[in-house]
Amino acid sequence: MAALFALGGAAAWGVGDFFGGLASRRLHVLTVLLLSQLAGLTGVLVWALVSGDSFPDTGEAAAAAGGGAAGLVGLAALYRGFAVGSMGIVAPISAASPLVPLAVDLARGTVPSALQWVGIAVVLAGIAVVSREPGAVHGRRVAAGAGLAVVAALGFGLFVVGLDAAAASSVPWTIVLARATSVSLALLAALVVGAPLGSPARFLPLVLAIGVFDTGANVLVAQATTVGSAGIVAVLSALYPLVTIALARIVLGERLRGAQRAGGAAALAGAALVAAG
Repeated sequence: MAALFALGGAAAWGVGDFFGGLASRRLHVLTVLLLSQLAGLTGVLVWALVSGDSFPDTGEAAAAAGGGAAGLVGLAALYRGFAVGSMGIVAPISAASPLVPLAVDLARGTVPSALQWVGIAVVLAGIAVVSREPGAVHGRRVAAGAGLAVVAALGFGLFVVGLDAAAASSVPWTIVLARATSVSLALLAALVVGAPLGSPARFLPLVLAIGVFDTGANVLVAQATTVGSAGIVAVLSALYPLVTIALARIVLGERLRGAQRAGGAAALAGAALVAAG
């Protein structure tokens, strides 16, 4: 069940993030985040109220809030990366997020297996390849959006760690707390930088769809952490780039160089090795 929940979350994240990339090419990224996160909060709040679950204790609430803040940073970096670079490059790099829970497990005394160490090396090598592209002056330069993709990976990894620490007592309230935190921070950031708080009517369905898919993915991943290990859930849910890349290829006609395709495949394969370990 954990695998099914995590893979369902991956599919929902892949679609939602593709929509987020499209919206961020037309609207301010904070506007996209605020409206999509707010739309998702409404749905999960109703779910939490009818669930009858008890509210998490202070420690779990803090973990959920921290996960929500990290997830918002990850989404902001991902959407901005999609807006300035190729989705086929940014998405595979962000799939390195499972390295974060793995590092947390290591800090707690769980040493990665030999296969996981190989997976880590393959992930890092894949990122190095996919993030490089020919440059006009010095031979090679970092692909647009690659640095933002690394930030996204860190944010998503910490989001899963936060969910794992908080979701045992109540999945619905964990998602509500994480989403309420992200909405509050997005609103504060939008006010500080003067980003629009509303969207033109023609883009509103797209923005709302982002919230539906992203929230659905959060629910599925949070549920998965209650029945499986955080490391495995993180790896399976991180397969969302496959969906995003496929949509970018079909809808936008994105094409990558052979080396970049190989690097993206290596990053995802390395994540699978981490899970197999």
